[in-house]
Amino acid sequence: MNKSDFKKYIVTKHSVTRKEAGNIIDMFTSSVMSALGEGKEISLIGFGNFSVAKVEAREGRNPRTGEKLQIKAYNQPRFKVGLKLKSAVN
Repeated sequence: MNKSDFKKYIVTKHSVTRKEAGNIIDMFTSSVMSALGEGKEISLIGFGNFSVAKVEAREGRNPRTGEKLQIKAYNQPRFKVGLKLKSAVN
């Protein structure tokens, strides 16, 4: 389901306009990105937890040439699913 399909889904499930559904999606995603960018963790009970994990620098290899290369350290966004969400999909 892409963003457009998800907007339609929200409109049918929650009796809002397409524009409101788009605003809701944009507000949620931008807020999550902003909070994680500030190093904060988001915990939505039953849904899941958004967090940031630090990945250390390491040595890797180019699979095509076998050449060694250095992979820089970076922050990796993580999502741990909550019990209610897990139950809803199973």
